[in-house]
Amino acid sequence: MRVTILGAGAGGLAAAAELANAGHEVALWNRSPATLEPFQRIGGIEYAGVLGQGIAHPRRVTNDLAAALKDTEAVVCTLPTFAHAAMAAGLAQSGMKPGVPVILNPGHTGGALEFRRVLAAAGDGRSPIAEFSTLTYVARKLEPQRVTVTGRAKQVRAATLPGGERALVAARELFACASPVRDVLAADLSNVNMVLHPPGAVLGAAWIEAKAGEFTFYVEGMTPGVARVMQAVDAERRAVARAFGHELPNLIEEMKLIGTVEAGVENVDDFAAAVAGGEANRRIKAPGSLAHRYYLEDFGHGLLPFMVLAKIAGVAVPVAQSLFALAVALTGTDYRKGGRTAEAMGIAGLDRDGLIAKVSN
Repeated sequence: MRVTILGAGAGGLAAAAELANAGHEVALWNRSPATLEPFQRIGGIEYAGVLGQGIAHPRRVTNDLAAALKDTEAVVCTLPTFAHAAMAAGLAQSGMKPGVPVILNPGHTGGALEFRRVLAAAGDGRSPIAEFSTLTYVARKLEPQRVTVTGRAKQVRAATLPGGERALVAARELFACASPVRDVLAADLSNVNMVLHPPGAVLGAAWIEAKAGEFTFYVEGMTPGVARVMQAVDAERRAVARAFGHELPNLIEEMKLIGTVEAGVENVDDFAAAVAGGEANRRIKAPGSLAHRYYLEDFGHGLLPFMVLAKIAGVAVPVAQSLFALAVALTGTDYRKGGRTAEAMGIAGLDRDGLIAKVSN
């Protein structure tokens, strides 16, 4: 398949390397020429870790969006979710052929809804969109020309908005780990990062500022108190999902399915031990500052849309709301501005039944 990867961060590089090695014709796009220069210089993408080690060779590496999209059969957006709205607008203006499937890897919470709203506002109502609940890789870009992949998802939730079935077909062809769920709300509410990151990001903020991230977020930062707050947010998440007709696993059960918690973990209620023991995440450092994506992404595009869904469902989520308010005060950033609000997702004014009708296939 001819595939365009949008974004040359760690996730995009991992996807480009794996798909190119699998025989797909990959075009890699990134806005910054400086980011792409190391790959153009060596003629590919160096990769190491669970994908093996070597150099993958995309057919095209460019910062020209129209060139990256030429003759493409599918688009995979691996950008941070706070870049989705701008990317959707860019696609609408790029001359992309109508009807090309767009796969949000990841969509996190509300990604497909926001992407569809922006495309539709620009006059593109035909591009099918599928979203994943979380990124299909645990990866870090430790060198300019290399991606280190410490984990590859065994399963992620995948869903599409009505009329987007072709995007889901493409998503499953490209990513074997894609596991379809009934609607995008089930995928949105399976976003593990909105539970996994905010408690430690808020409760560990002093250490983050003092140590500039020089500690392991999922081990040293995973104290019993942080884990208790995480469990409370997770209970709220599952209650909101239940209100929309979805019975979802708890965080640890979901992470076992993904592969970021070890398969042998039996006590799924011991969040601290289960998360800290995950091989894929245990060496990952904490955020280096309060401007890290664990704040920029997981509050404005994680907890914020979650609180919107909770309000529509009529479910109280006081712990999530408290974490959000503390993060705004802590960082001095109002994540509602430019965040994934009800208006941004195109669901303002909907009640529970109206939202269910909007997303039902």
